[in-house]
Amino acid sequence: MPEYLINNWLEWFGVLTGLLYLLLEIRQLKSMWVVGLISSFVYIFVFFRSKFYADMVLNIYYVLISMYGFLLWKKSGEEREQPSKEDEITYQNISWLLGGILFVVSVMLYLGIAGVLVHYTDSPIPYGDAFPTALSLVATWMLAKKYLEQWLVWIVVNLFSIGLFAYRGLYPTAFLFSVYGVLSVVGYQKWKADYKPVLTNK
Repeated sequence: MPEYLINNWLEWFGVLTGLLYLLLEIRQLKSMWVVGLISSFVYIFVFFRSKFYADMVLNIYYVLISMYGFLLWKKSGEEREQPSKEDEITYQNISWLLGGILFVVSVMLYLGIAGVLVHYTDSPIPYGDAFPTALSLVATWMLAKKYLEQWLVWIVVNLFSIGLFAYRGLYPTAFLFSVYGVLSVVGYQKWKADYKPVLTNK
């Protein structure tokens, strides 16, 4: 067991920071973006070693979107003359039109990523790797914009990823995504129950 932890300490560190990130996300604390950046940076190396190239690139994107999300949330708070805690804890609902657009974008991303993995890498499961990556790109953008429905996308991503990572022997990461799946349901329910919508599109 000690030898296993030593050989996989980087993955376990990514698991711990990943859990902290999601807990901070549920509470809509800006520090989530900083923790997310650290976790994503760690997983760049974890996924490269495991030949999950799409997930590796996804985590490079996470590093960049973490900086964008932090600045976006910080600016949103600064634009209020007298921001209160209640004002900062908000979300918006996605419209049917935007939802349809994001679905098409997700399909295009999936086909593009899968094509690259099949033709230009030695990925052992290119189509499986491409699916959660495509959805995660869209869901992360939705998170930065505080769309409530991003939690539903994450639930799909997390459930699929459990089997994907377990298949490749990344058991700590599979455990992480199991917890992610549960907390995604909790996050959706908490946002909907405790926070207030600032824009509702039907």
